[in-house]
Parts: sequence; C-alpha cells; structure tokens
Amino acid sequence: MAWRGSTSPTDRIFASLVYLLPLLDVIGLVYGVIGSGSFLSPVLRAIAIPLMPLLSIYYGFGGFMPLIIFFALFLLVVRNESIVHFIRFNAMQSILFGIVLSLFSILWRYIFASFLSGTLLEQTLFNTIFLGVVVGVGYSVVQSALGRYAEIPTISDAAYTQVR
Repeated sequence: MAWRGSTSPTDRIFASLVYLLPLLDVIGLVYGVIGSGSFLSPVLRAIAIPLMPLLSIYYGFGGFMPLIIFFALFLLVVRNESIVHFIRFNAMQSILFGIVLSLFSILWRYIFASFLSGTLLEQTLFNTIFLGVVVGVGYSVVQSALGRYAEIPTISDAAYTQVR
C-alpha cells in the first residue's frame, strides 16, 4: 500500500521498534503464566532470553508499565495525525497484537487453566502462541524495515479502521 507516500529510514525504524512490545507481551505471558518457560524449545528460548532485561523494565513500576505504554502509544501516536500514517498504522497493529495476547491471557487464567494446567496441551498451546507472535512480529518488522505495510488479515483491517 504505497499510495500514502514514501517512508524515510527513521520512519521505518520507529515503525519497526513498536513491534518490540507484543514480543515482550508474549514472553511475559509464557514466563509469567507457566513459570520458567522451560518447556520452550532451545530456538524459542534463544529469542526470549536476550529480551529478559527489557522485560524487567516493561513489567516494572508495579506492573502498570504495559498499561502506561498502551495509553501513551494510543493517545500520543495513533491518534496524533501529525505523525506519519506508516508509524501510526504500525503502532496500532502492535497494540492489537497486545490486545489479542491480553484476551488470551484472561481466557487462560479464568477458564482454561483449571483443567489444562500442567498438560502437554498447555505446552503445545503456549509454544504455538509464542511462535505465532514471533512469526507475526518478525514479518511485520521486515515489512516495516522495507517500507511496506504488513498485511496480516484481521489485525491489519482493524488497524486501518482505527488509523484512518
């Protein structure tokens, strides 16, 4: 979708940088709900371990930092029409990744954890979600670095409706 204009290298960097948040969310979900995340394969663990220092900052301040960052991104970036559409779209798509992960976390905690906790199905489910988010974020970062809009079927449509 290049009709919005070309993007500068700084726009591409900022658009790619916001995808760090859903990656931190999924690592926090896996390591927070399950505990150590020891069931992750070595390849997936190699992605998660280097981000642990950022994770301690992200979940600092009594656990309110993700909420603060959500409102800051939504109100100061997505709703600010003086910022380039490319950055606003990617910020909104990143927020939507986080919302989907939060909804899954709520469903897990209050519905599925009671009868799936400690099973092979739990490990498979969390590995699948972790891998899905890593692939989605990786695809979005690559597309953003190339100056293209990452088209992820439902999430991109929702992001377009929010950004205008």
